[in-house]
Amino acid sequence: MLKTIANAWKIQEIRKKLIFTAFIILVFRIGSMIPVPFLNITDEIDVGKGNTILTYLSLMTGSAFTYGTIFAMSITPYINASIIMQLLAVAIPALEKLQKEGEEGRKKIASITRFVTVVLGLLQSLAYFFFLRANDYLLKDASGNAFTGFAAVFQALVIIAVLTAGTAVIMWLGEQITIDGIGNGISIILFAGIVSRFPTIIKQYIQYLNTGRLVYDFLVPAIFIVFILMIAYIVFMDNAERRIPIQYAKRVVGRKMYGGQSTHMPIKVNMSGVLPIIFASSILSLPGTVQMFIASNKYEGTFWEKFFDAFQGDSWWYAALYFILIIFFGYFYATIQYNPIEMANNLRKNNGAIPGIRPGKPTSDYIFKVLMRLTLIGVLMLSVVALLPLVWSLICKATIPPLTEGGNDGGFSVSLGGTSIIIMCGVALETVRQLESQMMMRHYKGFLD
Repeated sequence: MLKTIANAWKIQEIRKKLIFTAFIILVFRIGSMIPVPFLNITDEIDVGKGNTILTYLSLMTGSAFTYGTIFAMSITPYINASIIMQLLAVAIPALEKLQKEGEEGRKKIASITRFVTVVLGLLQSLAYFFFLRANDYLLKDASGNAFTGFAAVFQALVIIAVLTAGTAVIMWLGEQITIDGIGNGISIILFAGIVSRFPTIIKQYIQYLNTGRLVYDFLVPAIFIVFILMIAYIVFMDNAERRIPIQYAKRVVGRKMYGGQSTHMPIKVNMSGVLPIIFASSILSLPGTVQMFIASNKYEGTFWEKFFDAFQGDSWWYAALYFILIIFFGYFYATIQYNPIEMANNLRKNNGAIPGIRPGKPTSDYIFKVLMRLTLIGVLMLSVVALLPLVWSLICKATIPPLTEGGNDGGFSVSLGGTSIIIMCGVALETVRQLESQMMMRHYKGFLD
């Protein structure tokens, strides 16, 4: 990867794209440190210690969410809008027709996605404002009281408008990387937000080492080794694919004969990417989010206390639910993304067939069987990445005693989850592929050379 970047830097046109991309990332990081007006945040916003939607947003925004900056919503509204459009394209025939209309159809879908992004950003900013107001993070008047009347309305409008505008600006920045940069702009913005948390993570591990406990002298280097191994594992998982052999029949057109060649249909093992983990994390974070808005004395000692505890990220019950949901959403996404009947019909239209399989329904049944098997393998491999940091933390919590008697300063938490690692590796691999394809285009010698 480093060799690819070094070779790309030698090409002037690609070098300009790399510099432009770095400049956009710099603008994004500067915006992630500019506070929203009318907020009184001296330190990080308390998003809770459990598994809530707020901790998820803090992870995906590179901690911009916890500092109340203008880019606090980050790129998550656009990601949610893209997922919603993918799901609606399956259910709404008009959107499915747009997807098949080529470049013009994709442009229309992109315009609708932008509009949905702004709407989701507005709703998310509105919810964020109410959270800030409920937790006393809004600026007050000279007497120390909350604003009332027109001043309160103006304060709310400014905060919500700035956060929504920040969402639109980030979306625009990502599109500029796609157009004038190295491509894959939205993913690179997300990648930059996750990587920005590295200094905080390193600082946390240094604090573990400074405790003077021998167990941390072993665990801190071990976690870095495991991190490297996980990256290698994700690269292998991302490149793994099942190749279904395809044989095209010979046909005569005029005086020429076409077809007769053998090829293959590649199907990735991890065909759903990181989406099953994102869906599963979002669902499991809902109970913890509801718990934040309920006074703890209202459910202590009741069934609801055990219910909410089961959805915290520090229990084996949560790990089991996480595993089940990843498998469920993996199959769900594979089902809506791949249509075996349509794939079989396309093969038959192009005079293609799978050796040993009859065209039509037998071909679609065979493709369906292959997809189901690959989906199972893919989600199991994905579950290893998602659950390893969680299981590691649970084992350390159970085996490492606290420093102080009766304290909660034991264990060894892993700050970087499986979602972050998969996104980082996926974006890095895709960016390298983009650079390699652009270099190949510029080294290609045409017939005039």
